[in-house]
Amino acid sequence: METLWQDLKFGIRMLARSPGFAAVAVLTLALGIGANTAMFSVVEGVLLAPLQYFHPDRLVMVWENNPRFSRVWVSYPNFRDWQRSTHSFQQMAAGMDQGLDLTGSGVPEHVNGKKISAGFFGTLGVDLPLGREFSSEEDRQGGTAVAIISDRLWKNRFEGSRDVLGKYVTLDGVDFTVVGVLPPGFRLGHQYADVFMPLGRSDPLILNDRAAHDGIFCIARLQPGVTLSQGQAEMSTIQNGLDQLYRDANRDLGVYIEPLKQVVVGDTGTILLLLLGAVGFVMLIACANVANLLLARSVARAREFAVRSALGASRARMVRQLLTESVLLSLAGAVLGLLIAVFGVKSVLAAVSETLPRSENIGVNAPVLLFTLGMSIAVGILFGLAPVLKSWNADPQGSLKEGGRGSTSAHHRAQSGLVIVQMALTLVLLVGAGLLFQTIRRLLDVNPGFDAQHLITFKVGVSHSLTKTASSTRIAYQQLIERIRQIPGVQAADFTDTVPLSGQGGTMPFWIGSQKPASLQGAPRLAMFLTGQIISERWGYRCSGAAFSLPRTVPNLHA
Repeated sequence: METLWQDLKFGIRMLARSPGFAAVAVLTLALGIGANTAMFSVVEGVLLAPLQYFHPDRLVMVWENNPRFSRVWVSYPNFRDWQRSTHSFQQMAAGMDQGLDLTGSGVPEHVNGKKISAGFFGTLGVDLPLGREFSSEEDRQGGTAVAIISDRLWKNRFEGSRDVLGKYVTLDGVDFTVVGVLPPGFRLGHQYADVFMPLGRSDPLILNDRAAHDGIFCIARLQPGVTLSQGQAEMSTIQNGLDQLYRDANRDLGVYIEPLKQVVVGDTGTILLLLLGAVGFVMLIACANVANLLLARSVARAREFAVRSALGASRARMVRQLLTESVLLSLAGAVLGLLIAVFGVKSVLAAVSETLPRSENIGVNAPVLLFTLGMSIAVGILFGLAPVLKSWNADPQGSLKEGGRGSTSAHHRAQSGLVIVQMALTLVLLVGAGLLFQTIRRLLDVNPGFDAQHLITFKVGVSHSLTKTASSTRIAYQQLIERIRQIPGVQAADFTDTVPLSGQGGTMPFWIGSQKPASLQGAPRLAMFLTGQIISERWGYRCSGAAFSLPRTVPNLHA
């Protein structure tokens, strides 16, 4: 330990004698370490950190599937049969997204909501800091209108008062009694929801039709000791039994189970790992630069090491001294790199927090600090190897002679090798960046099939008092769209439930004339873009409240 302390003090003195060299080396390392730290903080928060639920490794998503699609929204009657029949899962719950208009006291606003079955938060292992979950009596047709609200809504609408339980929130014109408040920052996936309501109070057409697959998802918690493959095998057996019992509704249906974390992260992991690899190349280039600087500096110190060797210093001691100095440089670069990383992470969050899953977990936390410490030590050893290897093979007698040229030629060969490495790494990085830029440019130039210029979209809600009947709903929406069309500068306007290319929407099987396919699951499918009563009647193609912008030259189309 005393020898290490001596090496540290001597290394600090040597670096202080060359402030210009030290500053350039530290700044070079800071950029590389800062970029890697910032990128690793994103990877750690999104990919490596466990989900913030109880035993998240046992949480899975259960989908239905068919020969055409690997994941299909779940039929609610099938879900209820799964609940009653499964033994591999400790708990199972369902939910679906629902946009809601929040009115009453305060400014009206459109909020994201979810309809969930009883036991939803228990399945996730989330404890409500205030209130309770829904009961099975509330999660049914005719059950009491109750709601669980987010921490954000609790603070904004009720000023964080603990007397919120028993008060009302008006959603789509219906008063719901608040029975619980969620913990701060809770979300499932990458979208926040402000209101949760019982799924069992939904439209009976969705809840009772076994063939309906209208946006319902299923989460489940495996029993302790039960593997994913065992759960998959049991669910496949259960589904096969349901397929035999309900041949028309369940024909060709299967079950697919995947970890909840995999669903939440999606394809983001591949992109993040590619970016982490790219900044890794930046770190290697920085190492090559600093190694070149150290080699150039080692020429001036050749006589110093020759004298120390002549006085009895071992080669191992001098190697340890050189590695100590390089690690000191790397640690100094890491301190500055952490500051760069903090600002870099803030910039990333400001740009992609709404679209990047699990962005709430991203930050310079303890795992990121440990990564930076380990990387800085490894990097210090890596770029310190060049002068170490040179000094190990140096001839002390030749270095003491004036005009000795052997070490100089070796020095030039080492520098030339590092320059080649730098050029190779830079070329790889530039080619990768060029390919990425070209890919993005081509994606932006893809023709979506419609004129996307000068288009704007926004959400709109209509007062419940104007939509109590079908005729009043029709009139309210017609008046609203006519007023929008009369705004100066508006050329055309219409309603849609799903914006094209937004990643939302659904598909539905169709056939023409009397040629109904034997299996609806294997039939051709069309994309649903327009939904709602008023639009259905406008276009004239109705099916379960959905309508499609189809030419009227297809009068025999069925869906």
